[in-house]
Amino acid sequence: MQHNPPPLSAGDADAPTLSLADTPHDRGQNRSIVLVGLMGSGKSAIGRLLAHRLGLSFEDSDAAIERELGMSIAEIFARHGEAAFRGVERRIIATLLSGPPIVLATGGGAFIDEQTRALILRTARSIWLRAPIALLLSRVVGRSHRPLLNQGDPETILTALEAARRPIYAQADIVIDSTSEPAAMNADAALNALMQFQPPEAIAVDLLDAPYQVLIGENMLAQAGKYLTAHLPQRRAIIVTDENVAAHYLAPLQQSLTEHGFAHQALIVPPGEGSKSMAQFSALIEDILACKPERRSAIIALGGGVIGDLAGFAAASALRGLPFAQMPTSLLAQVDSSVGGKTGINSRHGKNLIGAFHQPRIVLIDIATLRTLPRRERAAGYAEILKAGLIAEPDLFEWCLAHGLALIEGDAAAQRHAISAAVRFKARVVVADPHEQAPENGRALLNLGHSFAHAFEAETGYGSALLHGEAVAIGLVCALHLSAVLGFCATDLAELVADHLAALGLPHQIPAGSVDRLIGHMRNDKKMRDGKLAFVLVRGVGQAFTDREVPEDAVRATLRARGARDV
Repeated sequence: MQHNPPPLSAGDADAPTLSLADTPHDRGQNRSIVLVGLMGSGKSAIGRLLAHRLGLSFEDSDAAIERELGMSIAEIFARHGEAAFRGVERRIIATLLSGPPIVLATGGGAFIDEQTRALILRTARSIWLRAPIALLLSRVVGRSHRPLLNQGDPETILTALEAARRPIYAQADIVIDSTSEPAAMNADAALNALMQFQPPEAIAVDLLDAPYQVLIGENMLAQAGKYLTAHLPQRRAIIVTDENVAAHYLAPLQQSLTEHGFAHQALIVPPGEGSKSMAQFSALIEDILACKPERRSAIIALGGGVIGDLAGFAAASALRGLPFAQMPTSLLAQVDSSVGGKTGINSRHGKNLIGAFHQPRIVLIDIATLRTLPRRERAAGYAEILKAGLIAEPDLFEWCLAHGLALIEGDAAAQRHAISAAVRFKARVVVADPHEQAPENGRALLNLGHSFAHAFEAETGYGSALLHGEAVAIGLVCALHLSAVLGFCATDLAELVADHLAALGLPHQIPAGSVDRLIGHMRNDKKMRDGKLAFVLVRGVGQAFTDREVPEDAVRATLRARGARDV
């Protein structure tokens, strides 16, 4: 296994006003704008101009505090101390943000307070005005109202403050470099960033014992440190990825982690289903332990379904459970395997027979990673989206028939729509039945087509000859055919889906294996109960159910009809 251990460690003031409603990508049109950053970064000057551009009122939290208490910030610090000041600051900022939208400039330490920061991130759009130390010094040295600078050498103090606060300021929604150019130019840069800002879509997985969010958007890798900071208990992480993904996405993830103050290391495993083995799992666990993790150190799975399953199981096992984050880079992992906490590896006896339920703390889905995914991989992931429609989402199924080709060919809007719909569906199912314990028709319904698919994968050797999503595609057709054989659904549904898959370049016929061998693989499936196979069948689109009394002769008839041999 390879190791990659980075260090631990132009406008004018008279420009016309612009309403936030005119910013097409901003989903927080009615939110206040809060400027954060170190003293001297230009929050007040830029804030006033930005408020003018937007037609909003401007407020300065320090000025509001001084008005209310009738004394300067320096006097408040001297008489009452910083803790008391932060309490007053927190209350006044909450009051200011509770009214109509405003542009608010905050004191340098306001965003550092955890409660104040949470309020700002929840209710407003935050902008960090990042500025070099030399510029900050030129603006603040010699000003008596800066109590923190009166305690020693200003440059030393500012440098230490910047180092300590940088990872926290970086949690702001937008980062703007404040420059020595006129304030109007900096205000225009902030306004342009607001116009272009598109927050990720957040989907809640509201499990009682382990709730988390799935965030879907563009450029999530570059912002990963910001989101992970808010959801992981410690700024220390071990990234698990494979050689192919690392070549594209490891560097930007590491850069984001470094910018947000994470100590991090990377472990790189070979790509492909072969890495979901006991040998690779054992090697990975040893390498994780060699990194000397603490109980609050996190495992970050950066990759497709194989990496998510392998790294998740390692996270569940190392030190009896480490925090875990999913960053899926394949369509299949984004719409299915990254959500729900199922982790595991394969055995010579069958697929995913060794594993654990271990929920992630957060799932970050960067749609941009699909641009480097081969078409075949995108098509394989699409099968899981089609599956969701067949199980319980008729509207999604109809959408797939109309837009599936566009999604596979790389249409970003189609991909975002489908990922969102599939994740919302998966989240609802997982919350209702977290550990697949519902006696009927709970999370087990997600196995539509999988009893067949796992048999096909076992027969072809869990390799590149048949990707998991391709096996699921064939399995869906078989499940629909079996449903028709048993009289549960119309006979033409299987052919409708088969024709659709064929038009997209996905397989729909069994590629290899005798009927007897495939039945044998099914008997090793973990869904066996009392010696009987469970099949997920359908009564129509969106009407899936579990049947544990399927005659073996009917299964054999379906296998023959879809291409399996009798010898």
